[in-house]
Amino acid sequence: MTTASTPKGERRRHALVAAAVELLIEGGFDAVRHRAVAERAGLPLASTTYYFESLDELIGAAIEQHGRAELARGRAVLAAMTEPPRGVDHLVELVIDQLLGPVNANDAEAVLLRYERLVATGRRPYLRPLMLELGAELRTLLMDTCVRAGAELDHVRLEQLIALVDGAVVNALIEVNPDPRAAAKRMLRDALA
Repeated sequence: MTTASTPKGERRRHALVAAAVELLIEGGFDAVRHRAVAERAGLPLASTTYYFESLDELIGAAIEQHGRAELARGRAVLAAMTEPPRGVDHLVELVIDQLLGPVNANDAEAVLLRYERLVATGRRPYLRPLMLELGAELRTLLMDTCVRAGAELDHVRLEQLIALVDGAVVNALIEVNPDPRAAAKRMLRDALA
């Protein structure tokens, strides 16, 4: 990576990463191309190769920024809780929000991106260390959420619940009118009841 050692360079690098995140959200990995990122950021095409040695490095930076923003949002939700959540339904909502993100107007697409980046790691080994790191931080956040809710889970049970949600989401995403959040809630509620 070429370092952006000046404030202007830092701003440009940040603009490129932000543009790559937007494209990733809108169209997945295929949407993140040098030209598209530069146009979205309002910068010359050459800036993408000046600040990033490869498209893979730019994608990695975008995945990291997006993942860290999700974790920060999840930590903020946990920190804002003034009382422990009461009941299984409230715990299910918290866990699903931590795993799938907040509800938004285009929920299936937002959830698809989360799973797309997980699956993409298999074909993009350069993402593996980052995804393992983000995954470990997410698991810590989930465990903290469950502890705050008074749910007694060990790490094995937490992995089982994550796998249950992942399976429900993937199955729901292949439906004609997917509702991955509802499918995941049903499965998780049954498992925690």
